[in-house]
Amino acid sequence: MVRRDEFDLISGVFAPLARRHPAALNLADDAAVLPPPPDGQHTVVSVDTVVAGVHFLQADPADLVARKALRVNLSDMAAMGAEPVGVFLSMALSPAEDDAWLDRFIAGLDADLGTYGIGLLGGDTVSTPGPACFTVTILGHVPPDAYLSRGGGTVGDDVWVSGTLGDGALGLKLLTGALRMEEPDMAAFLADRYRVPRPRVDLGLALRRVASAALDISDGLVADLGHMCLASGCGARVDAARVPLSDAARRCLGDDPTWRDLPLTGGDDYELVFAAPPGRAASVQEIGVRLGLPLTRIGCLVAGQGVTLVSEDGTPRPLGTAGWRHHW
Repeated sequence: MVRRDEFDLISGVFAPLARRHPAALNLADDAAVLPPPPDGQHTVVSVDTVVAGVHFLQADPADLVARKALRVNLSDMAAMGAEPVGVFLSMALSPAEDDAWLDRFIAGLDADLGTYGIGLLGGDTVSTPGPACFTVTILGHVPPDAYLSRGGGTVGDDVWVSGTLGDGALGLKLLTGALRMEEPDMAAFLADRYRVPRPRVDLGLALRRVASAALDISDGLVADLGHMCLASGCGARVDAARVPLSDAARRCLGDDPTWRDLPLTGGDDYELVFAAPPGRAASVQEIGVRLGLPLTRIGCLVAGQGVTLVSEDGTPRPLGTAGWRHHW
């Protein structure tokens, strides 16, 4: 098993990825030197870590691991309505990640840095007995007082979600063998949704003057909407039948209703859930049309606390669990 040393990695592998942002100083110094934000904008910073066996599978292709590590951070920028600028990457590599694995990882990272127009600004590399983990710190810009937050929702606001929910969680079930699906195209779609999130960066930018509150769905709709409710000092009522599903998810749930709660609680969606006053519904729909992205109204913010799910007949819809949580 061949492995470059740390300095070979910096000069031969990561320095070319820093070409997109002059602040990286070609990774030849101990830190990046960032210019002031343009036009008085504020800097938005977020950090996320993905760990083998927790956030991705040990057998996942290395390029897709890199793309997921980057994209979950881009999803945080989307949730804040911020335009991403650049990232720092810290890697703890186990003996399993040899040079061939790293070359594929770098190829995936480079492709997505180009797709989203951002640069690598720096980072760190260490060894670990395992599992491997990758920490991305992302920086973005947003005009003053234009950022989205979890705490701006008001009783009476509509609750919307982007895209379709449950695909990532169902994809994980397929990849781990807990769920089987006969249609290979649908199975591939769900697996891809787990491995390669779709951060809604353009949607976050478009919602800055429309939404009152927003966050991305990483731990499940009910759990993350609950975070919005807590921050906004209200509750939410969600019509479970309105939660948007892909054709592949509908097929899975139709074949095996055991998983019917996954679109509500499963996590790994990285779609946006957001609140907006009812008078801005037309603006929300126009944004969806312009971006070619389905935006679905699934409920509203109400007085009280927590998230209440209702069935088509208006009766409460019980859940076994609200969503994913790390336990220490």
